[in-house]
Amino acid sequence: MNTIKDRRKDRSGFGQRFCLVILVALVSACAGPGLRDDIERPPPGYSLPPATTGILAEMADRVRSGHGPEHSGFHLLDASRESLVWRLALIDSAVSSLDILTYLWYPDVVGELILERAVLAARRGVHVRLVIDDLLTIGLDQTIANLQAEPNIEMRLFNPWQSRKLGARGGEMIAEMERLNTRMHDKLIIADGNATILGGRNIGDHYFGLSHDYNFHDLDVLAFGRMARDANSMFDHFWNSEWLATAAALTTLPDPELAQTGWQGLQERIRTAEELGSISREPRDWSGELSALELELRPGTGYLVYDEVAATDVTRNMLASMFSLFEQAEQELLITNAYIIPGEPAIELLRQLADRGVDVRILTNSLASHDVPAVNSHYEPWRDDIVATGTALYELRADPDIQAIVDSPPVAGQFVGLHTKAAVIDAHTVFVGSMNLDPRSAAINTEMGAVIDSPELAQDLRTVMLRDMSGENAWRVELSDRGRLQWTNDEETVTSQPTRGFLQNVMNVIFKIVPKEQF
Repeated sequence: MNTIKDRRKDRSGFGQRFCLVILVALVSACAGPGLRDDIERPPPGYSLPPATTGILAEMADRVRSGHGPEHSGFHLLDASRESLVWRLALIDSAVSSLDILTYLWYPDVVGELILERAVLAARRGVHVRLVIDDLLTIGLDQTIANLQAEPNIEMRLFNPWQSRKLGARGGEMIAEMERLNTRMHDKLIIADGNATILGGRNIGDHYFGLSHDYNFHDLDVLAFGRMARDANSMFDHFWNSEWLATAAALTTLPDPELAQTGWQGLQERIRTAEELGSISREPRDWSGELSALELELRPGTGYLVYDEVAATDVTRNMLASMFSLFEQAEQELLITNAYIIPGEPAIELLRQLADRGVDVRILTNSLASHDVPAVNSHYEPWRDDIVATGTALYELRADPDIQAIVDSPPVAGQFVGLHTKAAVIDAHTVFVGSMNLDPRSAAINTEMGAVIDSPELAQDLRTVMLRDMSGENAWRVELSDRGRLQWTNDEETVTSQPTRGFLQNVMNVIFKIVPKEQF
């Protein structure tokens, strides 16, 4: 049966019967698509064994033979276009399995491109499993049902709404705020159990430099070898969770005619999308590029840490893991994190690190670069506290020099926002993941990340982070001689927080009334 529904508390008495009468009247007037209650949960399913053929298997085998079975070969995905290209390369190169787990999957240019490649992989015999958070699937039930009906594709939704229409979802959200407020913020893709990409990017134009509005500076890591097998275990943990509902539970039924029409339209939009001028629009052989990449892989060991989902609750591992990781710093701690609302425990940690002589530098969004001004509203009061610990605080410019690698030609966004969640500890240990340093990531959403022990990869990431903190790309936030905050880049010093305009300032004030625990 539908276990999402089973988790709701039973109530009895006159009040319930009265409400039931009202609900029956409403449902009869507003009946629409929903989730069926008569669908038994599928039996547990697990990843296929890692493929033993194909170029991804060959690369993973060479990492193991050259460095040992616990090692992986890593490559940072810094530039937006590069991160999209390597996703396409993994999908096109898969010979047995493809698993994709994501928070957001937009029906835009990138969303349709990756979806097309995943469907084509399934049609050539690859077993494809898709896990998507149900937050933004409004109006997509027919597409989801049609995908579920495709041979070799299975699809599941994390923490779905029983009601599928926008208006009804709002009412359900009010009634079940505690449950529906929990969202799956994790992101990963695994090909053949031999290669994986994980990090901060969702699937959508903003994350790959193809939005004309604004684009995110974000970060992923590509791994071959052991890390991919660990990612399979994490995927299976979610796949078999009672927080997920199979797409077969939707009351919307597959429609072959609509599916064919939709498929033709999707392919036509991809073939004509001007944004894809520098991206391969057709599946292809990536052997040459993968062979060249192999020479650049950074060997290392590592592990995944993630919040675990049980039948009715979430075991939150991420916050304690992040604090433990930061506490290990002896000389230097570099942090880049898009959304920061620290709290007193984090400030105390920064003080302790400073007392030990650790050089701590943090890069986050400025109000000008923010896509979520509500976060800035609650981060703003902590600026003084962060700076007072001796931490070097930086905020991304909305017009950084790195826009050249954030935007993917021929697209040029109007500004750049920060979406990275990463850290380097003592130029030796790396963290890359989905975890923001805010209350929502700590206590509401599920999060994940990779902790990697690799001096070479750490040096690569350190170079990227120091570049991003330079005056060409960021503001240094400091206290002036008069004890007031000031922002300095390579061109100027200002005494009020940088902003893109009056409306941002207004929103920054308004969102202060919303509890910070929701961000």
